Amino acid sequence: MPRKGKNYTDRLRGPVGECELCARVQPLTEHHLIPRAVHRKSYFQKRFSKEEMTLNRILICRACHKGIHRLIPDEKELARDFHTKELLLADERIRRHVEWVAKQR
Repeated sequence: MPRKGKNYTDRLRGPVGECELCARVQPLTEHHLIPRAVHRKSYFQKRFSKEEMTLNRILICRACHKGIHRLIPDEKELARDFHTKELLLADERIRRHVEWVAKQR
């Protein structure tokens, strides 16, 4: 298991930019719209191309990222029902969380 040193925290912080969900300027993280944990499952291999699975990502702030995974912890559900930015924002729980985060400093 890799050690959690300086490089690990640098990867977590990522580049500073505008979050694609809340529009705050923050260090960004990559959110895989189709979580990597399900890429080998045949259900998802039949429905999405390899390119869709690996390239469908959004750059979001840590608060939005944590909120998504806290509100929808099941990665299969995330991949099946929330595989686009629009589908994420259509969910009432996610939308309310993003609105709340947008008000934070």
